[in-house]
Amino acid sequence: MIAILLLLLSVILIVLLTAKFNVHPFLALLGAAVFFGLLSGMDLSMIVQSINDGFGITLGKIGVVIVLGVIIGAFLEHSGGAFKLAEVILKIIGKNRVHEAMGLVGFVVSIPVFADSGFIILNPLNKSLSKRAGLSVVGTATALILGLMITHVLVPPTPGPIAAAGIIGADVGLVMLIGLIIGLLSLIVAIFYCKKMGAKHYIDPNPDISEDEIQEKIKKAPSAFKSFLPILIPILLIVGKSLVEFNLEEGQAETAWVKFISFVGTPVIALIIGMLFAFLLPKKWDKTILSTSGWVGNALTDASNIILITGAGGIFGTILQNSEIATTLADTLSTANLGIWLPFMLCAAIKTAQGSSTVALITTASIIAPLLLSMGFVTEVDKALVVAAIGAGAMVVSHANDSGFWILTQFSGIDVKTGYKVYTLGTFVVGSFAALLVYIASFIV
Repeated sequence: MIAILLLLLSVILIVLLTAKFNVHPFLALLGAAVFFGLLSGMDLSMIVQSINDGFGITLGKIGVVIVLGVIIGAFLEHSGGAFKLAEVILKIIGKNRVHEAMGLVGFVVSIPVFADSGFIILNPLNKSLSKRAGLSVVGTATALILGLMITHVLVPPTPGPIAAAGIIGADVGLVMLIGLIIGLLSLIVAIFYCKKMGAKHYIDPNPDISEDEIQEKIKKAPSAFKSFLPILIPILLIVGKSLVEFNLEEGQAETAWVKFISFVGTPVIALIIGMLFAFLLPKKWDKTILSTSGWVGNALTDASNIILITGAGGIFGTILQNSEIATTLADTLSTANLGIWLPFMLCAAIKTAQGSSTVALITTASIIAPLLLSMGFVTEVDKALVVAAIGAGAMVVSHANDSGFWILTQFSGIDVKTGYKVYTLGTFVVGSFAALLVYIASFIV
């Protein structure tokens, strides 16, 4: 109980420092991490190790991806390509369907693409669509990331769900089918939620540019097809890697072609290729574009802020992981007789405590697997529903210890307070609704 109370106090401290006292999120997260480590009685050397590992490991996974994504976004924005894309897409879907479009795009993209990478790739398009449609970025960006998160936790071959299916011993195809059905129904709720929240909280997607300036950029912009390539190519490469590796039989030797696809489909390499396509967007090259004072230099300045905050979020999450608060919560809940709600609540507690959906999925599956027989979950459908319940819990809730929270807020320009009000609450609403669907399905199938 002391550890849980300290977690709540740490989150409150982050919110107060960032929202009320305007402290930079990096300092707030670092301070909260040290606060939790000291008061929880963690060994002092472990606190130091957690700070170093949390920052390094988190940025080792996503730091370069953030930089490349920001550079691609800068070229799409400055060349007018993002606005050209937005104009074409809005003609097809209509100005009133941007939330639906972003939610569905996120839902599809995140099946093979890691959710954070997907958001970074699609963020320039979302901001441009929102700006052209006169919508708040709060609603559309949240729709995008919730769409990404739904399939990230529910649908293989995303690593978390497929690992949980393997540990539980569930049929992957059945897990995929149930995950898609529950995910699509949850996406409908997510879109309605995001429309409502977007109407309540208006934040300009791009306050530094006026409608007249946008029209001027569109006149000089590259074609919509050319503008789409820096976004589409990385997604196709990452999807290709996932498909090739998913269909590779166990023990089968990798051919040169498979190794090549696996290489170019790695998010870092895929985004480097996307960046090269972005370099083709300017109609007229200026020698300052790649300089420290040009498009790239300004983009890297923006990226540095995001990188620092994301790394600090990793520190906070690692401190919580190494404090074994997740183990404490798991031990407390695993003795409760809650039926299909147990895997959901257990995963939700672990996710909330340490931040990583994938870690929460794998940890919960490992705890639940030995209990399946005693809980009465014996059929293939039962096991698939257990995996879906665990996946629903892996959404609940995203806050300061989750890199996705900081990527959403910093890339979209959403303040921390609004991020908690909209995205953190959104992960609770959508994750809980998905769990309710699993509960209902357990009576039907």
